[in-house]
Amino acid sequence: MPERTARLVFMGTAEFAVPALQRLVEAGHQICAVYTQPPRPAGRGAKARRTPIHDAAERLGLTVETPATLRDPTVQERFRSWHADLAVVAAYGLLLPPPILAAPRRGCINLHGSLLPRWRGAAPVERAILAGDTVTGVSIFVMDAGLDTGPLLAVRSVPIEPDDTATSLRARLATLAAEMLPAVVADLLADRARPVAQASDGVTLAPKLRPEEGRIDFRATAVEIGRRLRALNPSPGCWCTLRGERLILLSGEPTAGSGEPGTVIAPPLTVACGEGALRLTQVQRPGRRPMDAASFVRGFPLQPSDRLG
Repeated sequence: MPERTARLVFMGTAEFAVPALQRLVEAGHQICAVYTQPPRPAGRGAKARRTPIHDAAERLGLTVETPATLRDPTVQERFRSWHADLAVVAAYGLLLPPPILAAPRRGCINLHGSLLPRWRGAAPVERAILAGDTVTGVSIFVMDAGLDTGPLLAVRSVPIEPDDTATSLRARLATLAAEMLPAVVADLLADRARPVAQASDGVTLAPKLRPEEGRIDFRATAVEIGRRLRALNPSPGCWCTLRGERLILLSGEPTAGSGEPGTVIAPPLTVACGEGALRLTQVQRPGRRPMDAASFVRGFPLQPSDRLG
């Protein structure tokens, strides 16, 4: 149990935030409300889908708030009415305006999946993999009006493994953030916290991923394309074209080989790149199920003139 419990507002949307919310409940803190983004259309039929945090909060019996914006004065008054000691934010996806930042007695803290100031922004995990970083981590910081610019309360690092995907790495970081959080909250409540300003050098930005970033150009190196496959699946996804049809590329790994970029140089689906080759292991045709490369080639025989591009 913590040295003392607090009235907390938790703000999160993505799966990354779920372990932290669970850990705060286990620690005995009073979660006044959980803020998450509203249900949005998703999947076939565009049925409204709730966020992972929404589902987790309801399982835990917590009050859920789903404002579309935090700039509405009525929403801000509702937020103040919780009289929270602290707001804990993790992968929420909405900017917190000054009236929200100022409402909790001890402010707002954020759990971020990078070693700040590297990779400030919406997609730190994916950008770290794309850049070929070998280490990343979790930063917990005091929020201010800037984009992930506030002073640091705790930082811990983890290696990025050669086979890490955005999904696997994010899951490890989520577990680490949840482990770090109770001690940070306890220090803030006991006035032991000593925030440290972020370094002024080494700043990089991690903007939200754009769908067009998933288009694979086989003129790039096999290493670069391999990183892209690991970083961008399942969302926004990687793809190329084959005989005028989109082919979704789900997984693959760099290997030795050379040839005209985009041509298949070894069965079942090893493709030459600008440098090296990429052995595709799982692909998907539009409207079909994912399949391994051998199954794909059996159902879609390749011709010598075919080129992935």
